Amino acid sequence: MSQKNHEGKRTARERLQEQREKEKARARRGRQAIVAGSVVVVLAIAGGIAVWATSANGGGTGTDSETARPKQASGGSRPAIPVGAPDAPSTLTVWEDFRCPACQQFETGFRPAIHELEDSGRLKSEYHLVTIIDGNAGGKGSLNAANAAMCAQDAGKFRAYHDVLYSHQPPEQQDKFADKKYLLQLAGKVKGLVTPAFTTCVNDGRYEAFVQKSNDAFATSGYRGTPTVLLNGKDLSKEKGGRFSPADLKKMVQDANKGKQPGKSSSPHPGAAPHKSTSHPGAAPHKSTSPQGRQAGRSASPRAPHPATSATPGY
Repeated sequence: MSQKNHEGKRTARERLQEQREKEKARARRGRQAIVAGSVVVVLAIAGGIAVWATSANGGGTGTDSETARPKQASGGSRPAIPVGAPDAPSTLTVWEDFRCPACQQFETGFRPAIHELEDSGRLKSEYHLVTIIDGNAGGKGSLNAANAAMCAQDAGKFRAYHDVLYSHQPPEQQDKFADKKYLLQLAGKVKGLVTPAFTTCVNDGRYEAFVQKSNDAFATSGYRGTPTVLLNGKDLSKEKGGRFSPADLKKMVQDANKGKQPGKSSSPHPGAAPHKSTSHPGAAPHKSTSPQGRQAGRSASPRAPHPATSATPGY
């Protein structure tokens, strides 16, 4: 082969390679534009709490009849998992993401108070699980953990497993909850939860559509970060400048329930382990080791007013 022909073929190969690279770059820019248009991450300080925010242009995933629903879960446009006596006089509404560090700090700080109120029939909780961190950071940990929690609901052990997940939350940058084997391993910490039915439910992602529907509801809710917590419809982030403690929660429930009978509470939730708080109510904000945490202190109290739009309901 002559030198001229050899160089001609090499040039053609180079042109083809360059064209392929241009096409890849164009496709990559398109994907980035789609992501940027649907989810915006915002870090802000509001009463000592870090907040993530999400844009409100999510769409529905289909009618309720098309979506598999866990036992006793509410359907409609804002599906939720109930915890506590159905006829309790006060309702705590919680929007949260299992990968969200601020949600973990809220759960750690408020868990004993919430459980006490639930078990005494004074409070029922409604959990709306979302997948904002998946959208912001990539991965499937928020989705897979939420689906597994729904599977635990079928077994009557949602609360116990919910608490185990937050007690073993990996660093935000690590998508460890995407590993279904790890989720099943954690389920072993809840007595009687790991059964063939539960394992199949987790592995098959039975309630992924239900979780997505909850996430879509959050995107159109007007709330701006996780956790977002409401007591009888009142946003706790706006109470006491966002410096809201477990003692304050008990007092608000007590005041709201005056003259009302407590609900018929069931016995302690199956598989529930003793609850230990790592901080005293009203303690100073914790510092996170994540990049976001280095920028903003996080407290165990509900977040203050939502700053900008966000991808995680926030406190």
